[in-house]
Amino acid sequence: MKIIYSPDHAKHDPQTYFKGGAFHQPQEVPGRAEALIAGLRDAGHEISGPDEFGPGPRAAVHTPGYLHFLETISDRWHGEEMGSEEVLPNIHPGRHMSGMPTGLVGEVGYYTTDMSAPVGRQTWEAAVASNNVALTATEYVLADLPAKKAAYALCRPPGHHAYKDQAGGFCFLNNIAIAAEYARRNVSRVAILDVDVHHGNGTQGIFYDRADVLTISMHCDPSDFYPFFAGYEQERGRGDGDGFNLNLPLPKGSTDEPFLAKLEDALTALKSYAPDVLFVALGLDAFEGDPFAGLGITTEGFGAVAANIAHLGFPTVLVQEGGYNRDHLGANITSFIDGFEGHR
Repeated sequence: MKIIYSPDHAKHDPQTYFKGGAFHQPQEVPGRAEALIAGLRDAGHEISGPDEFGPGPRAAVHTPGYLHFLETISDRWHGEEMGSEEVLPNIHPGRHMSGMPTGLVGEVGYYTTDMSAPVGRQTWEAAVASNNVALTATEYVLADLPAKKAAYALCRPPGHHAYKDQAGGFCFLNNIAIAAEYARRNVSRVAILDVDVHHGNGTQGIFYDRADVLTISMHCDPSDFYPFFAGYEQERGRGDGDGFNLNLPLPKGSTDEPFLAKLEDALTALKSYAPDVLFVALGLDAFEGDPFAGLGITTEGFGAVAANIAHLGFPTVLVQEGGYNRDHLGANITSFIDGFEGHR
């Protein structure tokens, strides 16, 4: 398995996390990636660094205004002495608000969905590095098509909650969406299978009107779980994309057996669609010991999930998303990759 990683992820080191009406210790921290890479190295995997892909792939997915915001907001925030080290919103446009403000406070609210994606002085550099990791893994798989190669992109910060023009849920650039769009330059159809405990709402939003990218998300029922406002079964796509978005929510606390049973629905859809390249949004926060406590997948269960995906035989790019129990991340990613490699 080709594994891509950049130490520049550590430039994003959030100090603020607001959830459920209170500030908490941040969970999306550099130690996550360090635990993952340590586990992979201990298992004997070789690690490669990313290439630089420039602004083009990012601009093919995200709006110019949003990219400008991410790149410049920290400097502008400190230039106006806004009073906090990290850029945080205190207001968001509601259902009945549609104006585009010019002041910084309004701009931050406009380009973010929640208070879980604080922008630090080097967040932009870390997000770009993370995106280059995903693109490097994608280029590796694309280079030898139709060979059925696979690669793992150890992306941090993660990306699947980022919309084309909004950050949120620890995410800034939507790594898997940018990688999938990049792949579309060379192939006709790509598919994204998201197995993070949280619905991939940003990815769904980006491709919701399209038939050339099949999006499937398995996740904890969002009726009382982040992202709350997306991830329901009736969300099937719109216009040309009608029928090309599949949500498979699971009851809170679901363990290996029901997850694997629901995975069969996803695999059936993927077989029918027959993508030229499959992207997997690999969230390890479905783990039974994860602090988000949404689902109950075991370490062995991750290997079984990977084995079932590998049996499809598609060229595959694994893109890291969530996973917050640092004591078990090394074992869980090793189980997944071993399960995948053992069943190709």
